[in-house]
Order: sequence, then structure tokens, then C-alpha cells
Amino acid sequence: MQSRALSLFRAKYIVTIKNTNKILLIRMLDKGDALCVGVPALRYFRQKFQGASLHFMGFAQGKELVKAAEPDVVVSGLEQHQWPEHIIPAMETFLGLAEQIIAEGYSQIVCLDTAFMPCFLSRFLKDAGEPVVGNYISLSVQELIDQFQSQQLKPEYVNDAANYLRSDFFAMARWHTPWWQSSPQLDYGYPEFYLRHCCGFDQIEMDMSVNLSESATSSDLQGDRKVVALAPFSENSAYDYPFADQLKSELTAMGYQVWNVPKQDASVRNTLMRLQASDLLVTVPDGAQWQATAVNCPSLVVCGDMDPRRLVPDYATDPHVGPIPADDLAQSIHSIFTESADS
Repeated sequence: MQSRALSLFRAKYIVTIKNTNKILLIRMLDKGDALCVGVPALRYFRQKFQGASLHFMGFAQGKELVKAAEPDVVVSGLEQHQWPEHIIPAMETFLGLAEQIIAEGYSQIVCLDTAFMPCFLSRFLKDAGEPVVGNYISLSVQELIDQFQSQQLKPEYVNDAANYLRSDFFAMARWHTPWWQSSPQLDYGYPEFYLRHCCGFDQIEMDMSVNLSESATSSDLQGDRKVVALAPFSENSAYDYPFADQLKSELTAMGYQVWNVPKQDASVRNTLMRLQASDLLVTVPDGAQWQATAVNCPSLVVCGDMDPRRLVPDYATDPHVGPIPADDLAQSIHSIFTESADS
């Protein structure tokens, strides 16, 4: 690990010609995050640096979504299976990404991420003299290795952003606060708060739309019945809705056409097309909401114990101590359509 890090420091100085109009944005969280944070950020940088070559480093299907929204952007990063779970293999993998980044000779690298490993990558690049701004970890790579080898590296340092996260963004400290209790109403909830009030992109337009050139009317989503998409499972299972099958049965009995958004999409473009052809997405707090927003499909978020102001969907259930019963939720969904028809 140490020899790899030193060789990459040396490799930095081999790159002598820098493209003065080449910008890399790093955001490697889930696919919904790539849409609601990554895409508006890319469009903001395109507006501010017209003519610049924009590159984006993402993760798994988030890369595919960014490419669908911004076909001209150069997208790189890791696939799902390429991000190791354990810290030492993960550090090796991200040092490999650092090698690729250094070879590109960027004029500016902006780390918008808050997860540990991308911020580790940012810190390494910063220490190597690369033109990095944004978020990074507080320890240098050498300090991190030394603490790990001496068994002094505490798990809470790696697992809690309050411990490791440092930033060049002046207002990033607000990210650690319960901002939804005091911030003014934000049309896009957390993504807008993060980009506008933490990163300081105060002129940003929260445009996460994806323009689908193909017809979005799927052959199995035709007819006069209202179409409801269900996304009852979250990326980390923290907010999974346990009565999903019963809810689907209840809605089907009411005459709705219901389909399930896959937890792991075979094709994110196909999912976007089906959402565009749907009348409502019912989802737990997860990235599916932002996929729906990208194609103008209204969303109802089943909040559980999460404050809906963090998300600002079109509709939301009240914060709930336990999972809302399927029959009550089905009636709430039905009332959305009946009230819309009456208005």
C-alpha cells in the first residue's frame, strides 16, 4: 500500500501538460443521488464554464443515469462489484482511480461526495498537489495507513462523517445540522440544501430532468387504467415497506395497473421510460423518487420516521412510528387520484 501511494505521488509529476479547460466532478453515491445532486451540479458547471470539457466520476448505475441525462459528459468510475467492502482493498481500488485521474491532467477536480472512500480519494489527490476543491478526509493517506497498522484507527472514524469529513466549502458545517427544522422551504429538499447552502452554488438551477428520445409508453402500460409504480425497498433496507404485496393487491383490486420498480435495474433507461408512462410512484425514502422527478412522474413517499421536508416529494405520508397499514395507504393513494379528478 505504501509503495503504491509513493509511486502515485511520483506519477503526478510526470503529467506536465494540463488541459486548462477540463473539469472532473466526483459524486459516487447511489443512482438516485447521481440524478438529484450529480446532474444539477454538472449543468451548473456547464453554465459557469462554457466550453469546458466536463467529466464525471460516479458509481454503478448512477453512471448510466448521468450519461442518459448528459450524453456529452465523459463518465467514469466503479461498477457495483468493483467497490470492495473492506477498507484495505477499497483503498487499493481508489488509489487506482487516483492514478487514472492524475493521468488525465485535470485543470479542476471537485469532490462533491460525503462518503468515506471518495473523500479518501480527494485527500490523496489534494496531498499529491492536484487542483482539488470540495470534501476530503481529515487524515492524510500516510496517517490513515499508520493508524490502521498500529490498530489505532477507530471504526467510528471511518463510519461517521462527523469524524472524518473536512471541506473547502465554507458552509459545509451546516450539513451536520438538522437543517430541515430551520431552513426556508426548498422545492427540492435535501439535494437543493446540499448544493445551494452547503457547497455554495447559490445560483444553481435544480434541473435533474432526463430527456428520453424513445416513446415512453411501454406495451404493458397501455389502456385507460391509472398506472402506479411501487418502489417499496430501499438501497440499504433501512426504510423497506413490509406490506408491499398486500398494497399491490389492494391497488389492483381498486382497478389500478401496478408494477414494481426493480431494486437493481437491468436497464435504468427502461425504468425511466416506465416511470414516465406512470401516473404515480409510491416509494420509500430512496433514489426512486429522483428517478421519477427526472421524468415528471409525481411521487408519494412513505416516510416512516423520516421528516418529509428532507425530500419534498409531490405527496408524502405523515411520519409514522410503525409501517402504515396497506389498506390505509391504498386509500391515501386512491384519494390522490380522486381529488385530482375533482379539481
